[in-house]
Amino acid sequence: MRINPVAAILLRHFYLLRGSPARMLPLFVWVAIDMVLWGFTTRYLNTIASSGFDFVPVLLGAVLLYDFLIRVMQGVTLIFFEDVWSRNFLNIFATPLTISEYVTGLVLSSIVTSSVGLIVMLLLATTVFGLSISIYGLMFVPFLLVLFLFGIALGIFGSAVVLRLGPASEWFIWPIPGLIAPFAGVFYPLSTLPEWMRAVSSLLPPSYVFEGMRAIIADGALSGTSLPWGGGLAAFYLVLACLFFKRIHRYAVSTGLIARYSAESVN
Repeated sequence: MRINPVAAILLRHFYLLRGSPARMLPLFVWVAIDMVLWGFTTRYLNTIASSGFDFVPVLLGAVLLYDFLIRVMQGVTLIFFEDVWSRNFLNIFATPLTISEYVTGLVLSSIVTSSVGLIVMLLLATTVFGLSISIYGLMFVPFLLVLFLFGIALGIFGSAVVLRLGPASEWFIWPIPGLIAPFAGVFYPLSTLPEWMRAVSSLLPPSYVFEGMRAIIADGALSGTSLPWGGGLAAFYLVLACLFFKRIHRYAVSTGLIARYSAESVN
């Protein structure tokens, strides 16, 4: 893999952001709104909780991690969609750029954009609403890593779906985080779910992160195998997503689909 083509994808994204406030503002505006909304919600819940239970690390921490997952996924898909909206695929793949270099460029772009959102969320949650990251200890880093790997996998998978079905199918991709949230147990323990939902949850890496977060808050520790299992699943899904994208790209090139790419190409 060559460095220059990957850097070119990243540089192109930088120029798009620099030249358009409409692209720059969503990097931190929506996460800031979520932090403010849920921050005041947790404050209110703390005032009416009779047991003295602190909702800030449980709910606001969950929102922070869940929003990070969403930003990672969208960091990949939005850059891909820029090429969809501008009908730029033929220009890109007419160059010697390989598919692995293109996907790596998408991932690096996602790292940059999701990092911006994470910093904004941490600043608001800690300085305004008193969320102490130290309550999660060193496990906060593995939590982010598992969510990052799974978010990248979702972003690559979603991009492959749109590449295969056409630009109009992007509306299949936006709801994915919302569909996962009930099974991942973002705001409640998995024990509250029916058995069939818990079976689905066991296949989702975020469920291990949010269960681990609550275990640390409640008991100060978590199962030694649960988070590594979630990380292994996330890495497995990432490999599958990359193979899926590569296969779809090969199909789009061999059938000429990539040359006919248009808003009417969903079929």
